[in-house]
Amino acid sequence: MDIRNTLNEMLVRLFRSVNVIEERAIRTGEYKDVTANDMHVMEAIGMDGMKNMTRVARSLEVTTGTLTIAVNSLVRKGYVDRVRSEEDRRVVLISLSDKGKRAYLHHSRFHERMISAVVEELTDEEQQVLGKALTKLDQFFMTTAHQTMF
Repeated sequence: MDIRNTLNEMLVRLFRSVNVIEERAIRTGEYKDVTANDMHVMEAIGMDGMKNMTRVARSLEVTTGTLTIAVNSLVRKGYVDRVRSEEDRRVVLISLSDKGKRAYLHHSRFHERMISAVVEELTDEEQQVLGKALTKLDQFFMTTAHQTMF
């Protein structure tokens, strides 16, 4: 099998596997009602206080309307708090609730365990090569994210 076929198969398999494993890791105990999408929204909101909806939507590369739907669900589930800005009532500010912060940390621990499991199996040289390769792959995806390939 040539390298192009191998890379294609591995990237598709890795993408699917990470999604499945991440979903299973998130949906445990107290967090059975959290989806991977919910978690990505909570990650974008972050742990450092209030953010406005527009900023979070931009970071997720979604419309404010799409984010509003996700945030409505997270508010109902108790993971996100939402208030209007005192300075400009048109601006909606969101932050993680205490429950949202616990879910965020739960998810962070999953990522730490995943990375540790990968890194401990690699030599220092292999870690450097993997880091460079993934950086180039990320640059490709970032460059082409808003372009069509054909």
